[in-house]
Amino acid sequence: MSTLFTLLAFLGLISTFSTQDLEKRASVSGFDISHYQADVDFTAAYNDGLRFVMIKATESTDYIDPSFSDHYTAATDAGFIRGGYHFADPSTSSGAAQADYFIQNGGGWSGDGITLPGMLDLEGDCSGLSQTEMISWIKSFVDEYYAQTTRYPILYFSPSWWSECTGDSTEFSTTCPLDLAVWGDSPGTVPGGWSYQTIWQDADSNEYGGDSDEFNGDMTQLTKLATG
Repeated sequence: MSTLFTLLAFLGLISTFSTQDLEKRASVSGFDISHYQADVDFTAAYNDGLRFVMIKATESTDYIDPSFSDHYTAATDAGFIRGGYHFADPSTSSGAAQADYFIQNGGGWSGDGITLPGMLDLEGDCSGLSQTEMISWIKSFVDEYYAQTTRYPILYFSPSWWSECTGDSTEFSTTCPLDLAVWGDSPGTVPGGWSYQTIWQDADSNEYGGDSDEFNGDMTQLTKLATG
C-alpha cells in the first residue's frame, strides 16, 4: 500500500494541499469615488457590506477635488476605513512636489486604524516621459510620501499602463501596496514583480457610485493596512 501511495504521489495523482487551500480567499468590498459622484449614500453602502473607500483628493499641484472634504467626512461618519488618492500628472511638476501637495490637502496618513495610506493614481498616457523617467518620477513621489508619513503609498494602475509607461518595472513591488485595475472576473497575472494585488478594481461602476474594489484579505488585514 505504501509503495502504491509513493508511486501515485510521484506521478502527481495525489494532491497534498489542505482543505484550507480549497476555501475562497477572504475579501472585503469597497469602492473609489471623486467629485463625479457628488451624492453618495455612505450609510446605505456600509449597510450593504462595503467597508472601505478611496476618495480623490488632489491632482498635480493646483487642484483639490471639490467633493473631497464632504466625501471624507461622510465616509468617516458612516464607519468606513477610508483614504485619499492623488491623480498623477507627471508633465507638470516633480513627484516629490505632488506628494507634498497631496499630503497638505488631505492625502496624509495617521495610525488611527481607519486611515489607509494615500494612493497614487497612474493612468492616461505616459506624459511624454520615457520609461526610465517615469520610474524616477514615481520614485520621487513614493520617497517623499514615505519621508513625510512613514508609509509607502498604494500604487494604482492597469497592467497595460504599467507595461507601456514603466516597462513592467519591479522597482516598487517590495514596498508599495498594489491597487490593480482589471475589469472582469479575475485580476489575471499580476505585473511588475508583485506577488499579489492588495486591492483589485474589478469594475468601472458601483451601485453607490464610482468604481468597485475588492481588498485581498479579511477585515483584520484591512485594518492592519490602515494601522501600519
